[in-house]
Amino acid sequence: MARIAVIPGDGIGPDVIAEGIKVLETVGRVTGARLDLIHFDLGAERYLRTGETLPQSIFEDLRDNYDAIYLGALGDPRVPDMKHAADILLGLRFRLDLYVNMRPVKLLDRRLCPLKDRSEADVDMVVFRENTEGLYVGMGGFFKKGTADEVAVQEDVNTRKGVERIIEYAFRFARETGRTKVTMSDKANVLTYGHDLWQRVFREVAARYPGIEAEHLYVDALAMQLVRAPQRFQVIVTCNMFGDIVTDLGAALQGGLGMAASGNLNPERTPLFEPVHGSAPKYAGKDVANPMGAVLTAGMMLDSLGLRREAALIDAAVREAVRQDRTTNDLGGSLGTKAVGDFLCQGIERT
Repeated sequence: MARIAVIPGDGIGPDVIAEGIKVLETVGRVTGARLDLIHFDLGAERYLRTGETLPQSIFEDLRDNYDAIYLGALGDPRVPDMKHAADILLGLRFRLDLYVNMRPVKLLDRRLCPLKDRSEADVDMVVFRENTEGLYVGMGGFFKKGTADEVAVQEDVNTRKGVERIIEYAFRFARETGRTKVTMSDKANVLTYGHDLWQRVFREVAARYPGIEAEHLYVDALAMQLVRAPQRFQVIVTCNMFGDIVTDLGAALQGGLGMAASGNLNPERTPLFEPVHGSAPKYAGKDVANPMGAVLTAGMMLDSLGLRREAALIDAAVREAVRQDRTTNDLGGSLGTKAVGDFLCQGIERT
């Protein structure tokens, strides 16, 4: 049995995660896979009610007793500093040392791609973003804050261990999945210390994988080539901030943030899976949010748990829904969130 912790999140998070849960339960009934889904009361509502974000007892429970965490988007305008979101999402990433952010960029139907004359085969890559270092660690400070002489310093942290393990993970993934090329992206021509480390480690790790082509591109060139020639990429590995930006560009290539899934991974820790989009509070409860990203994230989670048949059923159902335009408005369809989930479940049940 796979024990999965469910944190629905804020805004449209509960709307789309509910459809993901529906799909997971349907897959379980059809295949016999045993999925124990346990819901956790974490998010803006709890924070506003109790002042708690991620209590230590709950963190330890998630860390020690679950095979995966399924998380909805976090963010609520009633919490202007988003403390609860940072404590839950970044807290889980950092405290569980989930150093891999894995984002598949896969076009399911050429009609969804904003680039002309691009096929499904042209947009099929996986981006690995370093997830625990870089500019997102929160190191820095202010001097003379609020004055005309204010100085703000934000530090970019890159360790040999952190850089090597994400690059190694990307090459190992390429080898295990039959891919033949890994592209590393940095800005070493300007960030001459931290990204010099990325350059050196990339060369060293690449030498251990002689059957895989190792390519380097500065991040601005990478962004340009993603638009001009996405078919040239198979696996991309980069730092925390650049990965955050590049994967949103990748999401646009596959049909928008509503289609994007992600996983936060460490082979030795409880993984965390989340759709890429934000909480979009103004659409919460209106039955208009696209649940595909949440559903594809659920499939990605099952695949990581070794339930590959179940993951394939979800992928096939999403493809069929897109092909038949049984989608929400952002993808050109006319269905609501719940109706899309129902259609996906019906497709799985027919297999």
